[in-house]
Amino acid sequence: MRRAASFPLSVGRDTMRAMSDRPSFSAPLFTFVAVSLVHLGAQLFGGDGLAAGTQLVLMPALAWLLLMRGTAAPARLVQWALIALFCSWLGDSLPRFATGDTAFLLMVGGFLLAQLCYAVAFWPHRDRSVLSRPLLVAPYVVGFVALLALLAPEAGSLLPAVLIYAVALVTMGVLSTGLGRLAGVGGLLFMLSDTLIAFSALRDWSLPGHGFWVMSTYLLAQLFLVVGVINARQSTTGRPSVSSRTQRP
Repeated sequence: MRRAASFPLSVGRDTMRAMSDRPSFSAPLFTFVAVSLVHLGAQLFGGDGLAAGTQLVLMPALAWLLLMRGTAAPARLVQWALIALFCSWLGDSLPRFATGDTAFLLMVGGFLLAQLCYAVAFWPHRDRSVLSRPLLVAPYVVGFVALLALLAPEAGSLLPAVLIYAVALVTMGVLSTGLGRLAGVGGLLFMLSDTLIAFSALRDWSLPGHGFWVMSTYLLAQLFLVVGVINARQSTTGRPSVSSRTQRP
């Protein structure tokens, strides 16, 4: 199943605040938002060709944003995040060249690599994540178990792929909290977006305007994760730290 294309009317007050304290015009952020809105319009009004074309621009625009604004962040973190964005772009792009289970597996494969790259990127920040507060990990574990209980009976031969992907997705979500609240929300939104895809693909269940909700949560997730990476700083002790939201990215 292809990830549908859409974007909400707002990219979030915290995100805009984090990016707007720069005196210079943020061309990559403007590009991302503008293309996303065009994408949303195409999705709502049935412009499938325009939706497909604009979808190919979204992750490169975020990579541009990260390259432009992430110069103060730890180089390793930025590099792995860029690879994750590239893998996400593969997950957005490759399914259009296939159909059925093959298309679904191509999408899952691209995003599995993206989740693994994000997890590797966030690992040095694990001491600041919810891993240090076991009670806060519990909701992720409960969500993981509930999701598998609902999807496993319908997954059939795709069950191993679903299981592996779910583990990687939850791991990324947990570790994303180490970059701060905004990145943690991004991790949760990524989990929500992929959960909506899984229910549609495996249980034939979808919300009204399903594509809008899938892609809205996905794009916000990616944007929030990128802003979390941009706001990360290297402390004087050499350990990664996260700046406050009022600090310039």
